[in-house]
Amino acid sequence: MNKQQLTNFLKQQSLALGFSSCGISKAEYLEEDAPRLEKWLRNNMHGQMQYMENHFDKRLNPKLLVPGAKTVISLMYNYFPSQVQEKGTPSISKYAYGKDYHFVIKEKLTELFNRIKEKAGTINGRVFVDSAPVLDKVWARKSNLGWIGKNSNLIHPKKGSFFFLAELIIDLELDYETQQMKDYCGTCTKCIDACPTDAIVADKVVDGSKCISYFTIELKEQIPTSMVDSLKGWLFGCDICQDVCPWNRFSLPHKTKSFEIKEEIRTWSNKEWIEMTEETFDQVFKDSPINRTGYKRIVENAKLLKSNG
Repeated sequence: MNKQQLTNFLKQQSLALGFSSCGISKAEYLEEDAPRLEKWLRNNMHGQMQYMENHFDKRLNPKLLVPGAKTVISLMYNYFPSQVQEKGTPSISKYAYGKDYHFVIKEKLTELFNRIKEKAGTINGRVFVDSAPVLDKVWARKSNLGWIGKNSNLIHPKKGSFFFLAELIIDLELDYETQQMKDYCGTCTKCIDACPTDAIVADKVVDGSKCISYFTIELKEQIPTSMVDSLKGWLFGCDICQDVCPWNRFSLPHKTKSFEIKEEIRTWSNKEWIEMTEETFDQVFKDSPINRTGYKRIVENAKLLKSNG
């Protein structure tokens, strides 16, 4: 296969495996993004997420992740649900409704890599599913999969923003996207206006240390009492800035069974979350993103919501 044929094959196979879109860009140093990342870290917008300080150079240079890298393949995978939580239940971010996406998407991405190798021969590369220092939204934008919205999420004009991003970095040259999508946010400020903690700041930057997702997932100590009123019923994560985004009226339900909402997430009251045993937590959420916070933290969050309710 020649370069164009391999590119077409790759995109066809990505769709066959369930990915929503596939974009391809040249593996090169992200010179324009270096000062933005440095400023974000310098202003301590990562809070206690110390891992964001690590591997600064690797975040900007894919060739430090894959020696001889020539291509970054960006992929989108839809997680917008057909069924949501019952009213009055503690809010869980939609990405955590079902099975942990790391497992689901990594398996598909590995299969895609194997299919490419069958056609292209000996190539080197790595798959990335939010598990290494890769600026996935930047690479997705460079490969024409969408634009970065004011809430710092990647937005597609026909698919919204409820999708996971993943990458395959390889040492094989393919046909690269020559254009980048226009920014269609315009004068809209709905995400900024709706954020209860004023985490969305100027120039498409989110202060991670103010985000509800940070407080309910990343923060190691108990949530400050000054922030409890701002949680707005969120137990794990937050979707407010996406829920209000006009472009998400185009979101269509995913077709991945393992991402379907767990019955417990759909129906449990705050009382049931608080009274849940550790054994039940381990059983119900062993393969869920919620497992990341651990039993004690989830129960603490639920108790804070109750005290605020």
